[in-house]
Amino acid sequence: MARPREFDETAVLDKAVQCFWNQGYEATSVRDLINETGLTGASLYNAFGDKRALYQKALDRYVSCSVAQRIQSCDALPPREAIGAFFTDIIQRSLSDPQHKGCMLVNAALELAPHDPEFQEIVAAVLKQIERFFFEHLSAGQGNGTISKAAPPEVLAKHLLGVLMGVRVLARVRPEPQLLKGVVAPALALLDDPNTP
Repeated sequence: MARPREFDETAVLDKAVQCFWNQGYEATSVRDLINETGLTGASLYNAFGDKRALYQKALDRYVSCSVAQRIQSCDALPPREAIGAFFTDIIQRSLSDPQHKGCMLVNAALELAPHDPEFQEIVAAVLKQIERFFFEHLSAGQGNGTISKAAPPEVLAKHLLGVLMGVRVLARVRPEPQLLKGVVAPALALLDDPNTP
């Protein structure tokens, strides 16, 4: 009979998230993870597998606590407000991070996805989820007249996804409010019908 774990797996994953998010996958050693989580190497391997498997679980945890929660909270808002609130939250998070870690998902896209097909699939699936969020709210907003019909929702959704990626990368090296807001403002302006009072 397996012995119950003597540690909180969620708390350990949260510490692993911080470790990988701060340093990146390659720069994070197993020793770093041991120091951060307080577990022995054997306990880490028994609970999570190797470093790559732990990184995948940490990335899943990050997505569920960050991206998925943001989408869920914005989903409750009217379409145009939902998209605006999504970007407002992104900018606030980007500017309030003293380490300028950026987005762990985008970091994974840049560091692992280019040469790891499995992580490419993982990252692509989350980006499609974000694009779908934009598309659904754009479609709803065009349907109720709160978002301009000047461009199709699928085109605007792709554009907003690109803007999001740009903001997250820029925030790592130039976390300046005027710059980040200046990137987002014209994209959001595309959604507003100039004929709407």
